[in-house]
Amino acid sequence: MAEFLSLADAVAANVRDGDLVAMEGFTHLIPYAAGHEVIRQKRKHLTLVRMTPDIIYDQLIGVGAVDKLIFSWGGNPGVGSLHRMRDAVEKGWPVPLAVEEHSHAAMANAYEAGAANLPFAVLRGYKGVDLPKVNPNIRSVTCPYTGEVLATVPAIRPDVTIIHAQRADRRGNVLLEGIVGVQKEAVLAAKRSIVTVEEIVDDLAAPSPNSVVLPSWTVGAIAAVPGGAYPSYAHGYYPRANDFYKAWDAIARERDSFNAWIEENVMARTADDFAVHASRAA
Repeated sequence: MAEFLSLADAVAANVRDGDLVAMEGFTHLIPYAAGHEVIRQKRKHLTLVRMTPDIIYDQLIGVGAVDKLIFSWGGNPGVGSLHRMRDAVEKGWPVPLAVEEHSHAAMANAYEAGAANLPFAVLRGYKGVDLPKVNPNIRSVTCPYTGEVLATVPAIRPDVTIIHAQRADRRGNVLLEGIVGVQKEAVLAAKRSIVTVEEIVDDLAAPSPNSVVLPSWTVGAIAAVPGGAYPSYAHGYYPRANDFYKAWDAIARERDSFNAWIEENVMARTADDFAVHASRAA
């Protein structure tokens, strides 16, 4: 059953050195505040998994928290490369970064397999492409019924999944609305989970047709962090801060400017500071 904690306590209780960590969010509801708390608590040797790693993973990689990245696309959306990710892969700074690349379809199926407690996912894909040549975890199986050769990938079973959502009720049920990706599957696949939310309410209210409700028994910890997805957006609460995504390109390009930004905007702040800053910026 879901436990209501502060963000600092939720991270301290659930994120450990060496963990496989998923911080999912597709276009919006990206758990930036939680990612910053992981940085503040100086977690190390993490394996990060996400379909579309963007700025928050660039930050985690840049502080040396990450040994490996499992992903299907990585970049600063609409802007360009993740410079801290590139520096870690190409030059091993601040620590070398191993990468395991998949397609979007494979990642989605791998989360689904993890949620179903299956060892691997089966999909039609990877035909006529070179990715299996560089990723030994992409394999194949012959269907025992039709003889068709299908691609397989290992199930994703995070030690901890972290997501951001709009609301939780006081019983611990969580509501996500708007564009959703694999947050539900990532939570169901994980051993532990943290959900940050914009607000805690008495009633989730009637969900829209594309809403996702995570029952309280699927969630480990809930932390109220208004603005916790900033600079991404939270449908119904605040827009995407496009100017920050553009500014990040220059901030992250050089090691010194990156380190200065982290010290000022992450290490010198708390989760409460993040919420105030995000609300003002929005």
